Amino acid sequence: MRKRPPLTPVVATLPETVPFVGPEAQERERGRPFRARIGANESSFGPSPRVIAHMAESARDQWMYCDPDNHDLKAALAAHLGVGIDNVVVGEGIDGLLGLVVRMFIAPGDAVVTSLGAYPTFNFHVAASGGRLVAVPYENDHENLDGLLEAARREKAPLVYLSNPDNPMGSWWGAAEIGRFIEALPETSMLVLDEAYCELGPASALPAIDIERPNLVRMRTFSKAYGLAGIRCGYAFGESGVVRDFEKIRNHYGVSRMAQTAGLTALADQAYLDTVVARVARGRARIAEAAEKNGLTPLPSATNFVTIDCGKDGAFAGKVLKALLDRDVFIRKPMAPGLDRCIRVSVGLDHELDIFAEELPRALADARG
Repeated sequence: MRKRPPLTPVVATLPETVPFVGPEAQERERGRPFRARIGANESSFGPSPRVIAHMAESARDQWMYCDPDNHDLKAALAAHLGVGIDNVVVGEGIDGLLGLVVRMFIAPGDAVVTSLGAYPTFNFHVAASGGRLVAVPYENDHENLDGLLEAARREKAPLVYLSNPDNPMGSWWGAAEIGRFIEALPETSMLVLDEAYCELGPASALPAIDIERPNLVRMRTFSKAYGLAGIRCGYAFGESGVVRDFEKIRNHYGVSRMAQTAGLTALADQAYLDTVVARVARGRARIAEAAEKNGLTPLPSATNFVTIDCGKDGAFAGKVLKALLDRDVFIRKPMAPGLDRCIRVSVGLDHELDIFAEELPRALADARG
């Protein structure tokens, strides 16, 4: 038997897993497609028509490599945010940027503070770097700011992760609360503030942009409200020195020419974004109505999904999830203790929400039976 070089000690201990099992994998296993794809927090409304047209026009140019500096997109984002171009870095979605920030600040054994049940892709990157996760339970379906702060101080954590608005619960903190958290965090802790859903929540949830604070980096994406999850394009902004550190290790050819084109055009079409935000709000109301008609409790949401309290425990919510999947309705659910009593339903097209409303009472009957 031939030998091979050994893996690093960190990678050798990792399980063969991915943070999410995609709907495509589930469809392959099931042997049939879903009728309603409302589980991945994608925007079924798609990108702006202007974006689609510009992408089609630029297809002939895809023989060229992308601009490794992402210059035009960075300049547009800087103008949009009211910061300098040296305060912005572009990457392969927030997922890619999270991988970079973990590599920048975490050595094997270092403590990383996050919330128990928060975005698992971040945890995936921490594990790959050999970091030690310190998970703080949610409190009243919100990320526990005081608990995160106490853990960061106690563990002397180089890295802290917080999402606002939050996934998987859809909850949010106001700008004043986030601002107090930032001020109280030790200067030796870098805060990653994940704002993937920021366009979909209230403006009052967004603290003022401060690019002078060297222990804060904020991340946003074109995957949610802009309807471009498939192109993998996100951005981070913060103090210029932090951005220069991203430049040391990022994949300079990681954001494709098509992604740069799409992001640039999407950012310019804020009128379309406004229509999506309104449609998402209507979709959230429809999901909440379906939940309430069936005796369930929809949680307030500042995102493009609604988390629904099924009223019992995680085992029961798991049965509801399975019953909906069996009826070709793709949704997901939180898995952490205390949160796992819920299912999570993304806003979809009208016909998808019709299917969900029709199948939910049947799924509940199966789960109860």
